[in-house]
Amino acid sequence: MPLIDETTRGVFVISVTPFHPDGEIDWDSTDRVTDFYLEAGADGLTILGMMGEAPKLTQQESIALCKRIIARASGAPVVVGVSAPGLAALRELATTVMDLGAAGVMVAPPGSLRTDSQIHGYYGQVVETLGPDVPVVLQDFPLSTGVQLSDEALARIIDDFPSIRMLKHEDWPGLAKISKIRAAEAKGRRRISILCGNGGGFLVEEMMRGADGAMTGFAFPEMMVRIVEQVDAGNESRARDIFDAYLPLVRYESQPGLGLAVRKHVLARRGAIVSPSLRKPGGGLDKTSAAEIDLMMDRLAQRLAQLDG
Repeated sequence: MPLIDETTRGVFVISVTPFHPDGEIDWDSTDRVTDFYLEAGADGLTILGMMGEAPKLTQQESIALCKRIIARASGAPVVVGVSAPGLAALRELATTVMDLGAAGVMVAPPGSLRTDSQIHGYYGQVVETLGPDVPVVLQDFPLSTGVQLSDEALARIIDDFPSIRMLKHEDWPGLAKISKIRAAEAKGRRRISILCGNGGGFLVEEMMRGADGAMTGFAFPEMMVRIVEQVDAGNESRARDIFDAYLPLVRYESQPGLGLAVRKHVLARRGAIVSPSLRKPGGGLDKTSAAEIDLMMDRLAQRLAQLDG
């Protein structure tokens, strides 16, 4: 399986972890949703992310899930989230998944970090722990981690730690951060791949600023695939038309605390997973919310028919 590097582009879908209503992993749906993402045009997958309910899994379950999905992906690159409170656990999981064929690992900063110096020092310890041959994705998601990664700190990390090959950008607001990275590269700084999160809510603008694609889990991955293709082809207007058709669902899925339940409901309705269940703690949607989503999905089908007609 190819490793990610500074040239990696496209759409890496953050995969959900399917569960049965009793909380056990649904292995058949794991295969099904992996196929669903790749058949939708995804270039790769990211597993054990925050939307994959990774903190709710045991270490044994995490490894078994990685083994299953990496094998099912049949050579498509799979990035694995290995964030952990301690570096020993991080190293153990990272070493295991890289041996299984992962394309790289994703690491978010622990919430205790407050200063640029602390953040820089932490990622220095991460790359020292993992070694120079393990490609690292730096997850910049302050709305979740509480860690504010300044432009200056990020620049030092890029300069000092070459095994960090990719930025998972989901700062919000954060479009200017992409522009500053690309401007610095134009002046000689080494290149870093930038894939963006935030449910795809800013994907057109992120691509126009110089991002390489998306790394998020919106339940219609084909939308992200089409937008990346259209921007790459120079068709910004077409990309915006596509985005506009999906906007009601993008907006609804972006609700804090509810987004994963929305995502799983949509994936279940699309047949990608059997049950929309979240592992506890975590609940599903009420009937009114589910009906609202169903209405938006029906209206989306009508819009797409008009757009592509």
